[in-house]
Amino acid sequence: MRDMREGGLRIVVVDDHTVMRAGVIALLAAENSIEIVGEAGDGRAALELVERYDPDVALVDLRMPVLDGVATTTEIVARYPRTRVLILTTYDTDAEIERGVEAGAIGYLLKDTTREQLVDAVHAAARGETVLAPRIAEKLVARMRRPVQDPLTERETDVLNAVADGMTNAEIGRRLVIAEATVKTHLLRLFAKLDVNDRTRAVVVAMERGILERP
Repeated sequence: MRDMREGGLRIVVVDDHTVMRAGVIALLAAENSIEIVGEAGDGRAALELVERYDPDVALVDLRMPVLDGVATTTEIVARYPRTRVLILTTYDTDAEIERGVEAGAIGYLLKDTTREQLVDAVHAAARGETVLAPRIAEKLVARMRRPVQDPLTERETDVLNAVADGMTNAEIGRRLVIAEATVKTHLLRLFAKLDVNDRTRAVVVAMERGILERP
């Protein structure tokens, strides 16, 4: 887990809609554990902010000029891996969700998220935990759902064992030498196969079915 810097978690907010960006900043600025260190209206400016301030989390919209949210996310993940990208958008189509997740975003939230949910999501993202709005999680699981009897692949089992060891997605990626986005894809697929919606339940169900054997 990354250390929290003095003054709280450092956040940059990236959204081309000035009013929306100001609203998000106002919601988070009241939280003592969060420090807004910069804001940007396009992806290119966002990359400059991330390089300058090394924030814990970048809140990024999907559709922006110059460089869109997916391209921005890809660049941040590749060039500044210490910064987690949390997508905050109004778009919830399957295609948009998959593009964001595959680009390496740690989470995907919609703009109807409450202040409390947003604050919790920022902290979770900084800890390396995947954060999905309930509607987004339902869409992803429904899209990837398979029959319950469909066995886990060897790699899905490796990922689940790492989850049982208490590892974050980033740590799992390092252990298995795969991208963090790939870890999330494996998690979503095994969630669907086990008919669960979270990591803890996945481990419990897998142990109940004898898929995992823990000491």
